[in-house]
Amino acid sequence: MNEERRGTIGKNIKRFREEKKLSQSQLAKQLWIERTSLAGYERGQRLPDIFMLCKIADILEISLDVLTGREDG
Repeated sequence: MNEERRGTIGKNIKRFREEKKLSQSQLAKQLWIERTSLAGYERGQRLPDIFMLCKIADILEISLDVLTGREDG
């Protein structure tokens, strides 16, 4: 996956997390990951696997297409 797409996913995670009024720590706890891992996703430094993307989308109540930037949300 290219860096642009990774950055889009990270920005969307942050955007929708903030819309839900969740801190990084709160979302990370729900995902059973370290806050630093979530921060890496949001900065586009790390890319969640498909299973993690599904969990994130479910918690944030958005579709995978919206989360990955394939569809506007």
